[in-house]
Amino acid sequence: MVKSSKSEWMNVDSHRIDLPIASPDSLTSIAAERNTIEQLLAIGTALSDCLNLTELLDLILTKSREITCSDAGSVYSIDRSNGEPKLIFKVAQTDSLPDVSFEFASIPLNLESLAGYVATTGESLNIPDAYALPDDVPYKFDRQFDLEFAYRTVSVLVIPMQNREGETIGVLQLIDRKLKADLQITPENALSITQPYSNWEQQIVRSLASQAAISIERNHLLESIEELFAGFITASVQVIESRDPTTAGHSERVAKLSVRLSQEVNSIETGILKSVRFSDRQIQEIRYAALLHDFGKISIPESIVQKSQKLYPHQLTELSHRFNLLRRTWELECTQQKFSYVLNPPLGHQHQSDDNCLHCGYLQQLDLDLNGKLDRLQSYWELLNKLNQPDIVSRSEFAQTLDSIVADLQQLAQYTYRDLDGNLQPLLTPSEIEQLLIPRGSLTIAERLIVESHVSHTYDFLRKIPWTKHLQDVPKIARSHHEKLDGSGYPQGLTAGEIPVQSQIMTIADIYDALTASDRPYKPRLSIDRTLAILHQEAATGKIDSDLLALFEQRQIYAVLGDPNFN
Repeated sequence: MVKSSKSEWMNVDSHRIDLPIASPDSLTSIAAERNTIEQLLAIGTALSDCLNLTELLDLILTKSREITCSDAGSVYSIDRSNGEPKLIFKVAQTDSLPDVSFEFASIPLNLESLAGYVATTGESLNIPDAYALPDDVPYKFDRQFDLEFAYRTVSVLVIPMQNREGETIGVLQLIDRKLKADLQITPENALSITQPYSNWEQQIVRSLASQAAISIERNHLLESIEELFAGFITASVQVIESRDPTTAGHSERVAKLSVRLSQEVNSIETGILKSVRFSDRQIQEIRYAALLHDFGKISIPESIVQKSQKLYPHQLTELSHRFNLLRRTWELECTQQKFSYVLNPPLGHQHQSDDNCLHCGYLQQLDLDLNGKLDRLQSYWELLNKLNQPDIVSRSEFAQTLDSIVADLQQLAQYTYRDLDGNLQPLLTPSEIEQLLIPRGSLTIAERLIVESHVSHTYDFLRKIPWTKHLQDVPKIARSHHEKLDGSGYPQGLTAGEIPVQSQIMTIADIYDALTASDRPYKPRLSIDRTLAILHQEAATGKIDSDLLALFEQRQIYAVLGDPNFN
């Protein structure tokens, strides 16, 4: 049994602990300290939940002032990024001057100012009266604010915000500890209604500053990670677009349109969209999904991605060679016929000087026949080049003349030429005919399926990224941007209720930019009016959301791209 004095202890027989009797004042003090500790725990939780740096610094200052009943305060961060380190004035608050707007500037990191001294030395300053500093201290109090706004700074507590390694990353400054929270400070009453900061408060605020420093560092780390990831996304988009320069800027434009439309949705107070709301993180999620929605195109062959006409460039070059070879063959054959005829003319075909010369007439007929064949061949070449352009022939015109086009191509396919080995080859192959008969765009059915597979490739790539819970829907949003409300889209054939509203927003943005983009060589740029008319057709047939489209048009979301309203 451990012995102790009678005044402090326990009765062993009754197993009862007898504590010293506390005075009312000490009980009040204990309750206040307990309340302060509970506040600190709550503040720690709040700091952990705060992700925005400005909001975090504001919260740190607000809670520090609440605990100490401070009238005002400010927070500085240390910037060591560019040459000479300096203090950046980040946040300021004051109860007595609520309408004052603060100018946030930087000050040198040296011993001359209160915040500079604390940042440099890592020591705290607890000053009872800022106007009565000892003469032997290196720092001075700047009275400029007090003079400009008729204020009186009395007690000041300046605390370094240090990380786990003891490095000072900022400074927390509290001003004028008031007797009661609701008092307003003036130059006349400042000395009577303020008091110095206690050692207990100094310890508490220093503890809070340490928590704050950790939260700030975590925030900086998160920002660095997000900047790193944003850089990765930017690089990824550049890789995609470098494979197809004709679509440069498409992903960024779709992201701008999608984000802007999402923000406008948040402002709707009536109708079906009033229940749709996006947080800042969700809008960031939409932006990332829009930037990466075409990433799967990296797996598509460049020849298909960059295909601007129905025939590939090498095919057209090869066809040109075939046509030229056939022309030269016919010309050579005609010359040989002439030569043989002149050397061995049929009986009665000797040259005569009158107009009825059979000899001359035969030679002229050979020229006429050759020219006729060459003219037909040239007309076929012109038809081939016309059909090779994706949008030269409209869909309705193409449908109306399809039979005659097919007949012309089949007749052209009957033409043959001899290759270098002397073998007869068709002038136009079946696969080339299939390509030229594509009714819309430049891709065959097989090629279009390959291009459409980019959505699945995008999803497969994005779902391998360990997204945070705030960004976990990026893969799903990106995968669904080609889905249509009536189930006619791809890759899953989803219907309205299955398609994320974020994807529906992106669909409108994607279609708009594809139609108005000026960098597509295979189609002309459409006007805004014409593009909106096409989008309304899509909405009327149940493919895209009519309410989102109406908002897109009414709020002129497309203006975010900075394009002139050409019509």
